[in-house]
Amino acid sequence: MLDERCKPRFDGLHAAHAQSRFLFTRMNPPPLSSLDAQVAEILTRYPVSKRSAAMPVLHLIQDTYGHISNEAIEWAAGKLELQPVHLLELVTFYPMFLQKPVGRYHIKVCRTLSCALNGGETVCEHFLEKLKVGLDETTSDGKFTVSHVECIASCGTAPVVQVNDDLYEGVTPQSADEILDRCK
Repeated sequence: MLDERCKPRFDGLHAAHAQSRFLFTRMNPPPLSSLDAQVAEILTRYPVSKRSAAMPVLHLIQDTYGHISNEAIEWAAGKLELQPVHLLELVTFYPMFLQKPVGRYHIKVCRTLSCALNGGETVCEHFLEKLKVGLDETTSDGKFTVSHVECIASCGTAPVVQVNDDLYEGVTPQSADEILDRCK
């Protein structure tokens, strides 16, 4: 059983909802034009400059598709009357934006100093070996992707791992196995 420090600290989407959303967007992605009404509504909140709506529009795209493709950047740039490079700057700067699809469970292992000194790399290697994938690769069933991330802001409980919206603290290779079991 997971010890108290390794229980998820944040409640994310319910597993059934997250799984159905994942399967829907992977198997039947809606066309970008299906977001027209939502983008129009977002733009009403930013009457001075459409550029100010860039972050909410990017979040909408990512929430819908799970990542932000080059096609989506071009489309959003047109809606916001910007050059695509202006949106690409945001997508590549902010780590919460993903440029390629990830698995249903995105395992993010912190690699900053506190986590590194407390075994974060060992935990990451354990996930990679257990799932038989490389860093930033997705398992063949589309279920898991393991990535390094910069500070998750829980240095006092290092090493920390975030799986989708759930934070796990004080993770060891043994508790990493328990985390994987919870994802099944």
